[in-house]
Amino acid sequence: MALYNPAAVTVSASTSGTSTPTTIPASISNVAILTANSNRKGATIWNDSTANLFIEFGATATTSAFTAKLSAGGYYETPFNYTGVISGIWSGANGNALVRELT
Repeated sequence: MALYNPAAVTVSASTSGTSTPTTIPASISNVAILTANSNRKGATIWNDSTANLFIEFGATATTSAFTAKLSAGGYYETPFNYTGVISGIWSGANGNALVRELT
Protein backbone atom coordinates (compact mmCIF):
# COMPACT_ATOMS: atom_id res chain seq x y z
CA MET A 1 0.00 0.00 0.00
CA ALA A 2 1.45 3.37 -1.08
CA LEU A 3 1.42 6.21 1.40
CA TYR A 4 0.63 9.79 0.48
CA ASN A 5 3.75 11.92 0.48
CA PRO A 6 2.91 15.68 0.45
CA ALA A 7 6.57 16.51 -0.28
CA ALA A 8 6.17 14.77 -3.66
CA VAL A 9 3.39 17.14 -4.80
CA THR A 10 4.44 20.07 -6.96
CA VAL A 11 2.23 23.16 -7.00
CA SER A 12 2.76 25.91 -9.56
CA ALA A 13 1.12 29.27 -9.01
CA SER A 14 -0.69 30.79 -11.96
CA THR A 15 0.51 34.34 -12.51
CA SER A 16 -0.67 37.22 -14.65
CA GLY A 17 1.32 40.07 -16.08
CA THR A 18 -1.44 41.86 -17.97
CA SER A 19 -4.70 43.50 -16.89
CA THR A 20 -7.12 44.61 -19.61
CA PRO A 21 -9.73 47.14 -18.44
CA THR A 22 -13.21 47.27 -19.98
CA THR A 23 -16.28 49.33 -19.15
CA ILE A 24 -19.64 47.69 -19.83
CA PRO A 25 -22.68 50.03 -19.78
CA ALA A 26 -25.56 48.86 -17.55
CA SER A 27 -28.47 47.27 -19.39
CA ILE A 28 -31.79 45.66 -18.46
CA SER A 29 -31.12 43.22 -21.34
CA ASN A 30 -28.51 40.46 -21.24
CA VAL A 31 -25.00 41.68 -22.19
CA ALA A 32 -21.58 40.04 -22.53
CA ILE A 33 -19.33 41.06 -19.64
CA LEU A 34 -16.41 38.94 -20.93
CA THR A 35 -16.10 36.64 -23.93
CA ALA A 36 -14.47 33.24 -23.55
CA ASN A 37 -10.67 33.52 -23.35
CA SER A 38 -8.46 30.46 -22.87
CA ASN A 39 -5.60 32.75 -21.76
CA ARG A 40 -7.57 34.28 -18.86
CA LYS A 41 -6.04 33.74 -15.42
CA GLY A 42 -8.75 35.67 -13.60
CA ALA A 43 -11.08 38.66 -13.76
CA THR A 44 -12.62 41.26 -11.50
CA ILE A 45 -15.99 42.97 -11.85
CA TRP A 46 -17.02 46.09 -9.96
CA ASN A 47 -20.67 47.13 -10.18
CA ASP A 48 -20.40 50.92 -10.57
CA SER A 49 -24.19 51.34 -10.61
CA THR A 50 -27.00 51.99 -8.17
CA ALA A 51 -28.82 48.92 -9.56
CA ASN A 52 -28.09 45.25 -8.82
CA LEU A 53 -25.92 43.40 -11.35
CA PHE A 54 -26.61 39.71 -11.91
CA ILE A 55 -23.70 37.85 -13.50
CA GLU A 56 -23.82 34.40 -15.06
CA PHE A 57 -21.10 31.99 -16.15
CA GLY A 58 -22.57 31.35 -19.57
CA ALA A 59 -24.23 33.13 -22.47
CA THR A 60 -27.42 34.33 -20.76
CA ALA A 61 -27.88 36.05 -17.41
CA THR A 62 -31.33 36.77 -16.01
CA THR A 63 -32.51 38.27 -12.74
CA SER A 64 -33.74 34.81 -11.72
CA ALA A 65 -30.91 32.58 -13.08
CA PHE A 66 -27.43 33.86 -12.23
CA THR A 67 -24.11 32.92 -10.65
CA ALA A 68 -23.71 35.97 -8.42
CA LYS A 69 -25.69 39.09 -7.52
CA LEU A 70 -23.62 42.24 -7.08
CA SER A 71 -25.35 44.99 -5.15
CA ALA A 72 -24.62 48.63 -5.97
CA GLY A 73 -20.87 49.13 -5.52
CA GLY A 74 -20.33 45.35 -5.27
CA TYR A 75 -17.09 43.62 -6.29
CA TYR A 76 -16.54 40.09 -7.62
CA GLU A 77 -13.52 37.98 -8.52
CA THR A 78 -13.97 35.05 -10.88
CA PRO A 79 -13.00 31.59 -9.65
CA PHE A 80 -9.44 30.55 -10.41
CA ASN A 81 -8.92 29.80 -14.12
CA TYR A 82 -12.55 30.19 -15.27
CA THR A 83 -12.11 30.98 -18.98
CA GLY A 84 -15.69 30.85 -20.29
CA VAL A 85 -18.24 33.50 -21.19
CA ILE A 86 -19.53 35.79 -18.43
CA SER A 87 -22.84 37.57 -19.01
CA GLY A 88 -24.71 40.16 -17.01
CA ILE A 89 -27.98 41.99 -16.58
CA TRP A 90 -28.89 44.88 -14.26
CA SER A 91 -32.13 45.56 -12.40
CA GLY A 92 -31.95 49.13 -13.79
CA ALA A 93 -30.01 50.70 -16.65
CA ASN A 94 -27.67 53.14 -14.93
CA GLY A 95 -23.93 53.10 -14.40
CA ASN A 96 -21.43 50.52 -15.60
CA ALA A 97 -19.51 47.37 -14.82
CA LEU A 98 -15.80 48.05 -14.52
CA VAL A 99 -14.07 44.85 -15.60
CA ARG A 100 -10.42 43.79 -15.46
CA GLU A 101 -9.38 40.63 -17.27
CA LEU A 102 -6.07 39.17 -16.13
CA THR A 103 -4.06 37.25 -18.73
